[in-house]
Amino acid sequence: MIEVLTGTDRPRKYWSDLKAKLKKEGRKLSAKIGQLKLQSSDGKSYKTDVADTEQLFRLIQSIPSPKAEPFKQWLAQVEAERLDEMQDPELTIDRALEQYLKLGYSENWINQRLKSIEIRKELTDEWKKRGLKEGVQFATLTDIITKAWSDKTTKEYKILKGLKKENLRDNMTNTELILNMLAEASTKDISAATNPKDFEDS
Repeated sequence: MIEVLTGTDRPRKYWSDLKAKLKKEGRKLSAKIGQLKLQSSDGKSYKTDVADTEQLFRLIQSIPSPKAEPFKQWLAQVEAERLDEMQDPELTIDRALEQYLKLGYSENWINQRLKSIEIRKELTDEWKKRGLKEGVQFATLTDIITKAWSDKTTKEYKILKGLKKENLRDNMTNTELILNMLAEASTKDISAATNPKDFEDS
């Protein structure tokens, strides 16, 4: 990434100097850079600095280069949009609608998808009210719900559809969205009626 954005013929040296500069400035970015053994051009594996998406974006912001400028402008635009959405959450829905239309989804499907988001939020609010934790507990319960209507866990369903990181619900048909919404709405209603005390009860 350093080589591409800076055009330097000594990317390792540039990266070493940049890490030292960031550390001197008191930024904790370099501490969050990990190392993995990656194969080199000589066929051997060496420990190599790696970063997740958030850290890469922070690095791009630290590189003074004309090639990095379009990324910085895009990041500034995204940040401004997110701040606008915090002030007016309706903008989030408008932006989602616009994105789905650009991706070629029908208005009927989009309406179903937006409704499914609302129903999912009502369910997760119910779970939070019961003291359940986001992450493993939410994922486990979601698997049980998905298995109930589709006979597959969420992971199995993604495999069936040939998905990797893509959002499963964004790849559901209208019928699948309706079945999933019905299952999640029912789960929320049953939880509200039976008052489960903990995760096991839920």
